[in-house]
Amino acid sequence: MAHDSAADASFQCSIAPWLSVRDGAKALDFYKSAFGAVEVYRLEGPSGSVVARLSVGGAEFWLSESPEHTGSRPESLGGGSVRMILTVADPDAVFMRALTAGASEVFPVGEGHGWRLGRLVDPFGLHWEIGRPLTD
Repeated sequence: MAHDSAADASFQCSIAPWLSVRDGAKALDFYKSAFGAVEVYRLEGPSGSVVARLSVGGAEFWLSESPEHTGSRPESLGGGSVRMILTVADPDAVFMRALTAGASEVFPVGEGHGWRLGRLVDPFGLHWEIGRPLTD
């Protein structure tokens, strides 16, 4: 049954990416260092698996490292099918922070198509575009 948001004004719909990575603890450290992410939720399993919900300026995403689910990681697929766009006030500073934390540049921050934007790949094979829309 579909949820009728008009019938419940207190319900807020959202979509958050869920990233599958090979080393959850290292990924958590990277996203905290690179993007200033804050852990909202964290669960560690007895096998060493990690599930966490992170927030960057109120924008949330999830990540998990689960030894039994290796088939959905970017390196096992030959690359990922999704890339994230992180919209921030100062893309140049966040981009440099991510490079310092261990990301690799795909293309530098520049202007085009109404955005100031650059793309990088994190140490886990996931692509991030860091930018902001240009204003008139």
